[in-house]
Amino acid sequence: MCHFNSTHYPSIFVFSFVRKREIKMNINNLDTSLICSNDLESSISCNKIARLRQSIKGLISLFFRLLVFELNPFWIQLAYFVILSFFGYVALKITKPRTSLKPKDLDLFFTSVSSTTVSSMGTVEMEVFSNTQLVIITILMLTGGEVFVSMLGIQLSRFKLTKSSGGYQRIKDENLDEIQDENEDSTPKDRSTEYNSIKCLGYVVFGYLLVVHKLGYILVTMYTTLVPSANRVLKNKAIEIPTFAAFTTVSTFANCGFVPTNENMIVFKKNSGLLLILIPQILLGNTLYPSCLRFSIWLLWKTTKRIEFDYMLRNYEEMGYSSLLSAVHSSLLAVTVFGFMLVQFVLFCALEWNSEIMDGLNPYQKFMASLFEITNSRHTGESVFDLSTITSAILVLFVVMMYLPPHTSFFSTKDQKLSKNRKQNHYATGWKTFVECKCIWKCWVFNRLQLQTTIGT
Repeated sequence: MCHFNSTHYPSIFVFSFVRKREIKMNINNLDTSLICSNDLESSISCNKIARLRQSIKGLISLFFRLLVFELNPFWIQLAYFVILSFFGYVALKITKPRTSLKPKDLDLFFTSVSSTTVSSMGTVEMEVFSNTQLVIITILMLTGGEVFVSMLGIQLSRFKLTKSSGGYQRIKDENLDEIQDENEDSTPKDRSTEYNSIKCLGYVVFGYLLVVHKLGYILVTMYTTLVPSANRVLKNKAIEIPTFAAFTTVSTFANCGFVPTNENMIVFKKNSGLLLILIPQILLGNTLYPSCLRFSIWLLWKTTKRIEFDYMLRNYEEMGYSSLLSAVHSSLLAVTVFGFMLVQFVLFCALEWNSEIMDGLNPYQKFMASLFEITNSRHTGESVFDLSTITSAILVLFVVMMYLPPHTSFFSTKDQKLSKNRKQNHYATGWKTFVECKCIWKCWVFNRLQLQTTIGT
């Protein structure tokens, strides 16, 4: 039988305790080393991710800079419309139409391109599209309209000016370098003023776009809600009033010509109030846009007295915005627009007032329908009459009007510049002649006095 000596117990206990402590310390050290290695690996991976993000950001910035500064604006706009049309086609494809018969893919793509380019050509009846698809088409017409695209061009010009000047802070802190001319009441033409003017011009165009669309939407909604005949048409066709108001307002302002009904505006030819609401939007979005834009800027300058608005009015060519014209050009443009409208209206009423297309209309309705038709003849494409029943002479007149660009006027910018230069040269020549005559007169008087003094002495 084995016997353990009791004196060995304390040493065994101490040994086991120390051994456990060493094992625990080794485990702690191992955990610490693992944690440190994990932290090191995570920090390395974080650094790699940060560098990767920075590289991607730099590549995107370089690509965008190359796209903006090196690429022709034509290709930029072409890419914009192609991409927008593609996304519009995808959106129309994944949404369900109102009827069980789904349009073909080519028809959907054609509708998307037609809406984006506001060409108002359709291969599918508008009442086939559901409410969601009508909203998609509305967005395409809005983002493809002339005013909206020009607003994007202003932002692009602003970006170019910022980058070419070394950043916004440099432009913001730049001092005025030029002094006003004593003979001309002009604002300082420095980088800071130019940048702020382009920025304000973008805000003005955006506000113009927002106010016209908002006001048009409210008026169309109120009319179709309060007038029973217009409300009845929309209910029979199962078209929601907000969708119709937004769609018609955007289409009319963009001069696209689409209407959510298969008959276009023929079903509303007796609703003279609705036609009266849409006529100003046709003009404000196309032919009268430059004139109204300059008037808006002038009104803002008179109200706020900000130097940016004065700079825009005086340096409209330097702004690089084609729709910003001189005061004379804008005025003559408005006169030209109303002159064309007057000629068309007189001829249309003279030939069509008692024709079959006017049957069932009272004199006021005939007047408003005729005015609406001739206003749409140039670029919009909305119609309250069947064009196949209109006389050939009026169709020829409409063809001539369609050939005219939106900014056509009885005015030449080149002639304005020549007349301005001639006027300046005339003033300069007259002032030079006056100074020479004054010098001759002084010399003559001085010689006469000197001669009299000599004779007297």
